[in-house]
Amino acid sequence: MTSDSPPADNQRFEFSIHATDGKARTGTIRMRRGDIRTPAFMPVGTAATVKAMKPEAVRATGADIILGNTYHLMLRPGAERVARLGGLHKFMNWPRPILTDSGGYQVMSLADLRKLTEEGVSFKSHIDGSRHMLKPERSMEIQRLLGSDIVMAFDECPRADRPRDEIAASMELSMRWARRSRDGFDSGGEHAANSALFGIQQGALDEDLRRISAQKLTEIGFDGYAIGGLAVGEGQEAMFATLDFAPGMLPQDRPRYLMGVGKPDDLVGAVERGVDMFDCVLPTRSGRNGQAFTWSGPLNIRNARHAEDTGPLDPRCTCPTCGTYSRAYLHHLNKAGEMLGAMLMTEHNLSFYQQLMAAMREAIAAGTFAAFAARFRADYLQA
Repeated sequence: MTSDSPPADNQRFEFSIHATDGKARTGTIRMRRGDIRTPAFMPVGTAATVKAMKPEAVRATGADIILGNTYHLMLRPGAERVARLGGLHKFMNWPRPILTDSGGYQVMSLADLRKLTEEGVSFKSHIDGSRHMLKPERSMEIQRLLGSDIVMAFDECPRADRPRDEIAASMELSMRWARRSRDGFDSGGEHAANSALFGIQQGALDEDLRRISAQKLTEIGFDGYAIGGLAVGEGQEAMFATLDFAPGMLPQDRPRYLMGVGKPDDLVGAVERGVDMFDCVLPTRSGRNGQAFTWSGPLNIRNARHAEDTGPLDPRCTCPTCGTYSRAYLHHLNKAGEMLGAMLMTEHNLSFYQQLMAAMREAIAAGTFAAFAARFRADYLQA
């Protein structure tokens, strides 16, 4: 499933589209630490670890790239410490590409612990109450110290249910921060010469605001473009309605990244609408809580009906968990609270997500994506 062909020498960032089927695209991002096949799902390694997984096991699932979190890493162990220890790749033993988010979403979610100004966001650490200031320039510096391959611009992410004037003001602020992020990134010397910067489209569910945001980002110029401000409580129908127009506003020759998404059926629907990259904590978090994703829909391994089931989690899955362990054993581990249960369930979920992405890439290349999506929904949504 994995591809380890060496990247071109000094390949900073190059995106090639190999095939399209409707709005769906499949291609490759080439970077100096390796290729990223798109559509791509990035496992989330919030604190320099994909929970319950060794890095080599994450790679074995088929993952080409993982995500690290600026907010959490700046607080613990600290970006400067990670830099002194050789950078995030060496620190966590992940030699392939890493995307780091800007920290904006986490800071915004602190509510009572933060204060927003034009300059940036001042906040108290959720760990020890220490005070910090995060602004576009500092976010770029932290991501440079971490050694990120794909750096995200600093932005604000309001909830979609806020009044339109608030969402518009927030979007305009994010666009000013995007300009400052671009300038801060470009001053990063060798790191800027070897990594990429993505801008983030905002505007919630409003088509006009999304268009203005896309225009401003395109004028600044980025290597890739993220669609932010979705998957924050608006529901799948509203998210898909926004994705019907938002990706098409962004440059066609650059990758489009839908942040924080999502469930398997979210991924299929978003690829259908032209999205190339995804990340989400769902497969790892669900694995730790006894939920498995399968081709026949989600499955709660703690349910009593699995207690004596000698079959695999998913007979169509090729992961080591499904090839080795029964539902009955996984049921026992989860009911007993054994650590191995979370590890095996997480391995399966991340493998399933990568198998889903590979199947979508294959269907797009074959020109059969619509049929694939219909079959997937018929099987997956039966649960």
